[in-house]
Amino acid sequence: MAKRFPLAGLLRLRHAQQDRAAAVLAAAKDRVRDAADARIAARRNLADSEASQPITDAATLSAVAAARASTRGMLEELEAVARSRREDADAAQAEHTAARRAALGLEKLEAQHARQQAAEELRAEQHALDEIAARRRTEGGAR
Repeated sequence: MAKRFPLAGLLRLRHAQQDRAAAVLAAAKDRVRDAADARIAARRNLADSEASQPITDAATLSAVAAARASTRGMLEELEAVARSRREDADAAQAEHTAARRAALGLEKLEAQHARQQAAEELRAEQHALDEIAARRRTEGGAR
């Protein structure tokens, strides 16, 4: 009977950590996409406002200038948010890579353990067969 891999519990823990890191990474990538979508929408809004109705008086000009300044400020804030979210996503990617590397090392140890156990079983089986063959020779030769 093969021995159980002694680090199986740690391997399960590493897989759980890897799964959690993958979930954090997926959420971070979603936030990056959301920020990119918001930036695109704000840029479209700014472009649409620049191509809108003609300006006929000073009050309209002042209102349009304030709207454009506000939209540009919003774009700068969205850029900062996007940078922050990209940094978070990069950190999540690094964490996921580290978790995967830790799990991979244990997976390799588990595979090596399985190979060693299979080799031990084969040796034990061969030893038993050799004993049976030797007994038959000695029993058969005595008669």
